[in-house]
Amino acid sequence: MLSYELFFKEGLYNAEFIKKFTIDFDLLESQVEPYTPEYASMITGLSADDIVTTAREYATSSGSMIAYTLGITEHHCGVNNVFDIANLALLTGNIGKQGTGIMPLRGQNNVQGAGDMGCLPNQLAGGMSLANDEFRARYEKEWGVKLNPYPDDTQTRTFDRLEMGELKALYVIGENPLLADVHMNHTKTLFEKLDLLIVQDIFLTETAQMADVVLPARSWGEVDGTYTNTDRRIQRVRKAVEPHPNTKEDWEILCDLATLMGYPMHYHNSKEIWNEVRKLAWEIYGGITYDRLEEEYSIHYPCPDENHPGTFILHERFHKQNPDIKKSRFVPVDYTEPLELPDPEYPFMLTTGRRYESYNTHSQTRFYAAGIKVKQTEETIDIHPEDACSLGIQDGEMVQVTSRRGELLVKVKITEQVVPGLVFMSFHWSETPTNVLTLNEYDPISGTAEYKACAVAITKVS
Repeated sequence: MLSYELFFKEGLYNAEFIKKFTIDFDLLESQVEPYTPEYASMITGLSADDIVTTAREYATSSGSMIAYTLGITEHHCGVNNVFDIANLALLTGNIGKQGTGIMPLRGQNNVQGAGDMGCLPNQLAGGMSLANDEFRARYEKEWGVKLNPYPDDTQTRTFDRLEMGELKALYVIGENPLLADVHMNHTKTLFEKLDLLIVQDIFLTETAQMADVVLPARSWGEVDGTYTNTDRRIQRVRKAVEPHPNTKEDWEILCDLATLMGYPMHYHNSKEIWNEVRKLAWEIYGGITYDRLEEEYSIHYPCPDENHPGTFILHERFHKQNPDIKKSRFVPVDYTEPLELPDPEYPFMLTTGRRYESYNTHSQTRFYAAGIKVKQTEETIDIHPEDACSLGIQDGEMVQVTSRRGELLVKVKITEQVVPGLVFMSFHWSETPTNVLTLNEYDPISGTAEYKACAVAITKVS
């Protein structure tokens, strides 16, 4: 957390940029007064001097970028955290030119691409808004169907409806929610209530083991298509190895199912699907052909036609003399504490995340070839030396970790990579299912779960 009060007190904002390109600056200014460096220090644990130094460096450099990861978004206030980052970029004019901007570093290589291609409930394939009548009409004409203009549910809302008995079947593609989602015991109970659970995946994950039907898909090395990076860079992915004969690409499985259910879908390859996306969402993808990707290696969207070079830097309009530009709105937000704080019964704050060599729920990376050096082969609870000393526990010793939702046994790793009072675990190992501990709370806008904060107790196992 940087001190907004300092930005206003020392004039660390771009007044000309704000006047030309933003609105609601006065709302932000009136709300930030309590957020002094000292108050920010109390919240974050950082020194007030470090906060002041960082704020000055960010505001006065020739170009500053904010790169963030899931530590920003996996909170009940994740959307507000992102609003606050956007406020900082607008406040200082650090957007729309090289070396500036906001860079969300995603958990996987194609998170952006998956969202762009229709995996978000409020968007059509191609990143077009489902609520936009003009955009929706294009798809309706192409597909010969009438589309519901209202967004469907996020995963969070879907699970709520499972709990209320409104949904009886669930189709999971390329996910392992039993191990990856918060409050694992609750998730398992929901799945056990289903009449039908279908899982489409490349391994028999913990979720797939509960499924009534498993549809065998293909891995990244067995398919053809495109990936989209977090900076909107589109690249080709090509088949590297021959797939198993009893598997299909994801799009083939979906086409087969749609056809069986009365809506024939027939494509010959991923290129045909891509060309349909280019046709329907031409403002974004129209100029990005497979031939161009072969020749140029990668292209950044938007790229509306084949003569367009792609958009390497987004929002350059902020630095052009254009009096008719649509202005960007400041969205003032308040700090909110984690929903579950440490107390005498549960005195430690647990935050969860990933480890260097392991990928998600470890269904792929647990099969590393023999001889490859792997730093961590089992789960640990990472704890500061001061806390380990106060508990009388040694490195490598087994402890019981308990929250209000569950408990598990895990080995201790003593490290200064965490601060006193904070402990860390990942969710990679099914043998140590960390998410039996985590909190079943979500951001009300995005539906993202609060993975980063829950209270736990740690007990030495005699």
